[in-house]
Amino acid sequence: MKRVLASLLFATMATAAAAQSTAPDPWPDLQKQLFKGRPILEDATFASLEAPPRAEDAALVPVSMSVHTPAGEARRVVKLSLVIDENPVPLAGEFALGANSDVTRIETRVRVDAYTNMRLIAELSDGTLHMAKTYIKAAGGCSAPATKSLDEANAELGKMKLRVIDDAAKGRGDFVVMLRHPNNSGLQMDQITRLYTMARYVDHLAIYQGDALVFSVEGGISISEDPNFRFDFARNAAKTLRVEASDIDNTHFRADWPLDRGGS
Repeated sequence: MKRVLASLLFATMATAAAAQSTAPDPWPDLQKQLFKGRPILEDATFASLEAPPRAEDAALVPVSMSVHTPAGEARRVVKLSLVIDENPVPLAGEFALGANSDVTRIETRVRVDAYTNMRLIAELSDGTLHMAKTYIKAAGGCSAPATKSLDEANAELGKMKLRVIDDAAKGRGDFVVMLRHPNNSGLQMDQITRLYTMARYVDHLAIYQGDALVFSVEGGISISEDPNFRFDFARNAAKTLRVEASDIDNTHFRADWPLDRGGS
């Protein structure tokens, strides 16, 4: 029932989104809904956002979120919110950063449904909000057909892979975590049956070194098929990296890798 309701909701929202080409700027309402109308300072002092101005594939738009700590600044970024204004569900993901992980960059891939502003809102440890934004030209990403059939996707569901980038600075890690999951949006039509595929997406993923959180993300339909995250962070003395994830079907996934060998 949860999946059916989600699919109906997303289909309704997609219809509304299609009519937004002549609609007013959605951001004022989104700011009220997502941030309770809290003031947001538009600057890139604490976080910056990079994405291609025109996407090659609207279902696989690369996004890079960087975190900055100015010299002498006692405050730190505790959360990043990625918002895609014109998507059916605008909040693409909320990233909570580990207290001692010193995450400086997170990269992922997202779906973009229409020409839109994309925003990165950084919440600092004192509760203030700072925003960077960019404009993306792309369309149809949330309803684009999956690259694999449902049977093929289910056969690999939950498989994870870790890639370690060798040129990280001393004391830091540059890792890529990949999770096999269709991340169905509920807006995609099966090209054979002509029926909409039920929504099923990863709504939580957390990465730990030992027991210390590196970062976690609460995601939605805007994260692309087969979610992957590249991240730069401060290494601690832990010998293992652990990933825990779950989707809206309440299916849980976990993987552990020894850090001294870099994973596989």
